[in-house]
Amino acid sequence: MDLDLLARTLADERQPPFRARQVWEWTARGASSYDEMTNLPAALRATLTERVPFSSLTLQHEAHASDGTVKALFSTHDGRAVEAVLMRYQDGRRSLCLSSQSGCPLTCTFCATGTMKFGRNLTASEILDQALHFRRIEEVDHCVFMGMGEPMMNLDHVLAACERLPSIGITHRRTAISTVGWIPGIERLTEQEMPIRLALSLHSPDDALRSQIMPVNDRYRLADVLRACRDFYERKRRMVFIEYVMLAGVNDGYAQALQLARLLEPWMYKVNLIPYNPTDSIYDGSSREAIETFRAVLEQHGISATVRLTRGRDIDAACGQLAVRALKAA
Repeated sequence: MDLDLLARTLADERQPPFRARQVWEWTARGASSYDEMTNLPAALRATLTERVPFSSLTLQHEAHASDGTVKALFSTHDGRAVEAVLMRYQDGRRSLCLSSQSGCPLTCTFCATGTMKFGRNLTASEILDQALHFRRIEEVDHCVFMGMGEPMMNLDHVLAACERLPSIGITHRRTAISTVGWIPGIERLTEQEMPIRLALSLHSPDDALRSQIMPVNDRYRLADVLRACRDFYERKRRMVFIEYVMLAGVNDGYAQALQLARLLEPWMYKVNLIPYNPTDSIYDGSSREAIETFRAVLEQHGISATVRLTRGRDIDAACGQLAVRALKAA
């Protein structure tokens, strides 16, 4: 919910400060309305129902995949599209993928969100409300900021949301922020006391190719980005995850795997190879054989590499897909 509006409303009603804490504790445990908050006076519950919407987001559509993945498309009070995903795993993990912006200004060519017009940064409450939507369904325990937008360009609100995620059940050590290499944000995250993980969307070990598929590389070159990641590791002593989406005939060759292996220090990085979830783009996903060969080359050179499980392929779960389709249908 809009926590600022909640605080103002409670102050207007001359309520003691602990009321805001009570409301948040109920909300973080998965309450679906003020009526469930039985330690609040009935008159106050009625006032909050009237004056403070229970969510700052409106659910527009929810898609359920055969593998248990759930994707929600929301709209903000000013009509901005926001997506979030709940991923269920057989080992019991319940992981959220949250958005930090509506749209994205960085136009990575393989990403559906990059084709949208950039809307705006999301507030901390709008970020939290994505997580709370799924917390009302079931308990959750992991989170990655890898949805719509570049989190490092909205870091104040992302970190404000992170401060409250443990109340929902997601510790800082099970929270990761993904970036395309926005160095000022990486530097700020390095100085934070919260032990949040860092993930770098790299997608090419070569500056020229990386600039083609990720224009931000023209601003922040790969060597400089990796230097910032090294500073993060030296300060935090936490491995940095490398996200590498596998694009057929573009970045999935043997020579590129070898170049990537030589670029990364084995003790500092772990590579997640991501099968491409097709969008309406110019790219095709790499074959299973190409992905396995790429992984084997990395492993042979001492780099820990895993192939990420494909989630929600049958519900357009790639970043931005539902929002883009909704815009086209409008």
